[in-house]
Amino acid sequence: MIRLENVSKEFKTKSGKVDAVHNVSFEIRDGEIFGIIGFSGAGKSTLVRCLNMLERPTAGKVIFEDLDLTNASEKELRTARRSIGMIFQQFNLLAQRNVIDNVCYPLEISGVKRKKALEKARELLALVDLADKEKSYPAQLSGGQKQRVAIARALATDPKVLLCDEATSALDPLTTRNILKLLKDINKKLGVTIVIITHEMRVVEQICDRVAVMSQGVVEEFGDVREIFKNPKSETARKLIVPEEEDGGVPVPTKDYIRVVFDGQSSYEPAIAQLILHTGMELNILGASTADIGGSAYGQLLIETPKDRTQVEEIKEFLSSKGVFAEEVKNLQKGEV
Repeated sequence: MIRLENVSKEFKTKSGKVDAVHNVSFEIRDGEIFGIIGFSGAGKSTLVRCLNMLERPTAGKVIFEDLDLTNASEKELRTARRSIGMIFQQFNLLAQRNVIDNVCYPLEISGVKRKKALEKARELLALVDLADKEKSYPAQLSGGQKQRVAIARALATDPKVLLCDEATSALDPLTTRNILKLLKDINKKLGVTIVIITHEMRVVEQICDRVAVMSQGVVEEFGDVREIFKNPKSETARKLIVPEEEDGGVPVPTKDYIRVVFDGQSSYEPAIAQLILHTGMELNILGASTADIGGSAYGQLLIETPKDRTQVEEIKEFLSSKGVFAEEVKNLQKGEV
């Protein structure tokens, strides 16, 4: 569907050159929900704007359905962009237009007749559960309702890809879950490929099939969401999975710890209770959390690392025998990125 080949984007500032995106290569498959995650300044938003050429890469290629967008003509680019919808964190609705006219706007630009545009807009408003709000104006809507209008508008031209740039960051947790459920439903019903840009691991866990983890313009890790949650290879992924306490995640330990991961199968096994009974150790639990990834329950438990290395190995060996993944993690200091 979309293939990036060694994509880089540089910006020139008064203080010098900034490498916002550096040598990024990966493929987004047709029909999947793909996440791009990282902390602020990672280059996520710049990268997603390169996907539809809102930002033209300094180097590399962006291939969309066998068309190299970086070398496409203006006509080819306009045609391709009609197949790539986009929604934003701040909704970007036209305040002077009511809901149905906001949804009709891209159809008007495309030259669709008013009657046909209204029919299409009403279908989409029904899809996003806002059929009763077509005469309302943006100022009369909640944040979640505004984002639903933005989604309907983005779908008006029947895009093959929907780019979501921090689309839930301005919403409360409950509204976020509802919007993510809507996007998942749209993905299944319409077959639209969705690309989610976010700094929140919970968003990726709830909706994405695969994810690219970015830091300082570079993709540090790429793959299946379940595998990255279970065994993160990069420091960035680890910090996203075990977030800062003030962000509502597991309290960040001030000591070295063993991270124990439970997936849908191993969660039925009372592994920790069996571990304590088997070894006779007194284990200090530092934190725990759960996540629903792809419809399966995943969880993580943080245990303080014993000072005795033989005990550490005994813990890991016992958990491995029960099919439970465990890894040693050195203390993560707050403020590091």
